[in-house]
Amino acid sequence: MPFIRVSYMENQYGTQQLPMISRAIMSALIQHFNVPEDDYFQVFHSHKASEFYYSRNYLDIERSDGLLYIQITLKSGRSTEQKISFYGKLADLLSNTLNMRKEDVFVVLVDTEFEDWTFGNGVAQMIERPDNKGEV
Repeated sequence: MPFIRVSYMENQYGTQQLPMISRAIMSALIQHFNVPEDDYFQVFHSHKASEFYYSRNYLDIERSDGLLYIQITLKSGRSTEQKISFYGKLADLLSNTLNMRKEDVFVVLVDTEFEDWTFGNGVAQMIERPDNKGEV
């Protein structure tokens, strides 16, 4: 049940590259976090240069204007090892698929709980299931 927001500087990525980025993110989520293939919710935001700020060398990582901010909100419970493996796989996929610099793959995972989600209809689907008759 991840929800992904990807932010980038306008004119850095185009209509051919964005679906490739989306697929790479989803592939890494499926492989490392066992996310179902149809659990697919992503939003891409381009920003003018005047709206997009970053340190070019924080922690001795040389970033460029090709930087992608990838924020993934998901259910808590993944191990540190899973997260580290996910970060590496995603950077590899983006680097190999788009010839993108690994230094420009910035990822933030935001852990949530089941009660923090509704997928529509004003219902907390992950906790209000027919088998528990709405009991939490």
